[in-house]
Amino acid sequence: MRNAQKTFFLHRFFQRHAGSAGFTLIELMVVIVILGILAGLILPRIMGRPEEAKQLKAKIQIQSLETALHLYKLDNGAYPTTEQGLVALVEPPQVGPLPKKWRPGGYLEKGKVPKDPWGNDFIYLSPGVHGDYDIISYGADGVPEGEGKDQDIASWEIE
Repeated sequence: MRNAQKTFFLHRFFQRHAGSAGFTLIELMVVIVILGILAGLILPRIMGRPEEAKQLKAKIQIQSLETALHLYKLDNGAYPTTEQGLVALVEPPQVGPLPKKWRPGGYLEKGKVPKDPWGNDFIYLSPGVHGDYDIISYGADGVPEGEGKDQDIASWEIE
């Protein structure tokens, strides 16, 4: 009796769901159209802003370098000189005033000085024109001055 009940219920289950396995062509087309509309609205907004993203990344990198410079100063009493450069954050300086308590492993997390988002070195001056130090990225063109994507990003202008 039990096998007969199981067979009956399985038979009824498969009869009920036999016609509903999968999507119809119309349902698939509706989904494709909706995805196309969404892509048409969203992609231009994302794709049109790569330079803004690079400028923001440069600002974040400068802030990170500033944090490392502050730690260097706390340990050693002064910022690295222009001659020592930002490399002093990853290697003990061999020129200029030698640091008293240079931290083993350096002051930057990855152990190397990052390049700006356009692949150029950051410009470092200490003492700076605008403070104890200045850090500058010259933007996409890599030369001073510029507008738009070529705009300079400077430590003293970051809020």
